[in-house]
Amino acid sequence: MNRQIILFDFDGVIVDSFEGAYEVNRSFEPSLTREEMKRRFEGNINESWAEANGRPLTDEDEKYFFDRYVPALMKSPIFRGILECIKNLAENYILMVVSSSISSPIRKYLENRNAAQYFTEIMGNDIHRSKVEKIKMIFEKYGVGPEDCLSITDTLGDLREAEKAGVESIAVAWGFHDKETLSRGNPIALANKPEELIEKVSQFFGQ
Repeated sequence: MNRQIILFDFDGVIVDSFEGAYEVNRSFEPSLTREEMKRRFEGNINESWAEANGRPLTDEDEKYFFDRYVPALMKSPIFRGILECIKNLAENYILMVVSSSISSPIRKYLENRNAAQYFTEIMGNDIHRSKVEKIKMIFEKYGVGPEDCLSITDTLGDLREAEKAGVESIAVAWGFHDKETLSRGNPIALANKPEELIEKVSQFFGQ
């Protein structure tokens, strides 16, 4: 069995969902700017939300957000070229989604685009609010270590969480954070378009 695992972020890597998420956040934080929302993704988004609002995120808060966000998500476009990239990578690697969205709508979104079958696991906020802990769960379940995994993400916060779990990352330039912000997370490579991921992943795993 191939033990090499690629951990895909969802929002900002697979789906172009920033504007939908921003508008939902503005419905209960009218003064929120795009720049401030992006800053919140420089760390764990759940912790950043709690800091901004002066209290921990509750299940009720999460439900309020996702009840409004999911309809916007389903209308959000998939990034051009990413589906072809996913299909290619699935031929040689185990693919998983590790996200701060919740698992069931992620699966539904991918099913609607004939992409769900390429992912062995979908681990959203309902599994754990820390990506570090979700990555550790993958280590334990699949009997792998950090050297067997590679994270693909568009945010500095995800780069930092992957690093805490000992996992290297490739950053993508088409999502929430710009190249300068992503560089602060020390990714091993930066992909400017989805088709570049195939070669960069291959180089990491030495194939």
